[in-house]
Amino acid sequence: MFLTIAFLFLLIILLSSSFFTIKQQTMGIIERFGKFHRIVKPGLNIKVPFIDQLVAKVNLRVQQLDVEVETKTEDNVFVKIRVSVQYMVIHEKVFDAYYKLSNVQQQITSFVFDVVRAQVPHLKLDDVFAKKDDIAIAVKEELQVTMEEFGYQILKALVTDVDPDKNVKHAMNEINTATRLKMAAIERGETEKILKVKAAEAEAESKALQGKGIALQRKAIIDGLKESVEDFRHAVDGATAKDVMMLVLMTQYFDTLKEIAENSSTNTIMVPSTPGGLSSFTDQIREALISAIETSKVHADATANATAETEILPNREKPIS
Repeated sequence: MFLTIAFLFLLIILLSSSFFTIKQQTMGIIERFGKFHRIVKPGLNIKVPFIDQLVAKVNLRVQQLDVEVETKTEDNVFVKIRVSVQYMVIHEKVFDAYYKLSNVQQQITSFVFDVVRAQVPHLKLDDVFAKKDDIAIAVKEELQVTMEEFGYQILKALVTDVDPDKNVKHAMNEINTATRLKMAAIERGETEKILKVKAAEAEAESKALQGKGIALQRKAIIDGLKESVEDFRHAVDGATAKDVMMLVLMTQYFDTLKEIAENSSTNTIMVPSTPGGLSSFTDQIREALISAIETSKVHADATANATAETEILPNREKPIS
């Protein structure tokens, strides 16, 4: 009975050590008495107990190694460059991948350091940013040739980061900021120039139109006063030009006072400001208006008969009673 139990226990140990499994995308290395025997594929496998030994499981999936290299550019700026290398074991070269290299990541890191420190010192800092793809291609080409011999395929090499010293980055940001501020100042100056030019053009046009309006207004006032004087003289017997002008000016004077009184924020000053001083002021305006009217008459009747002109002028310049 005891022997039977011992035999069954020994049989279970032998069976458990004979069967083993390998996961998907993995290869197993079997050695017999310390010597390579065979490579086993994923799934359920069997080996001779105590004779064969599963020494390793080789991963066939794509792996990534990040390497950070510190080096100097052509313009003596120290930068840290991060290179990501994506690699995998070649199915047909699992034996080489396991037995030829003891530390694949250390080997890849050494080659990345060598290539980056050979490429970057020939580039200026700005070119490092612009040509990082060229650096990545150089790393991949160098690794591809070497690592294929050891059973590894290099799928991609990427320069994922270029990090200069913080003082250099601060200086670069300051230069960029100053350049943009300069451009903004130029654009702001051009805008102000355009606004001032347009404002000057608008003011010039406004003054021209205002002057034209004032000229038309004065001409209309003169024509209106002329008609008023003529009508009043024909309607009232014995009325002189002075009487008519006095009446018109008095009417305008009181109309102006009324407008000033209605507007509380006016800054108009009447000179003279009393009705008693209106007489001399009226005489000056009347003489100026009559002179202007007669001057326009002379130009208008320049081609008329000289006798008719001498008859009209004395009638206009009657003595003031």
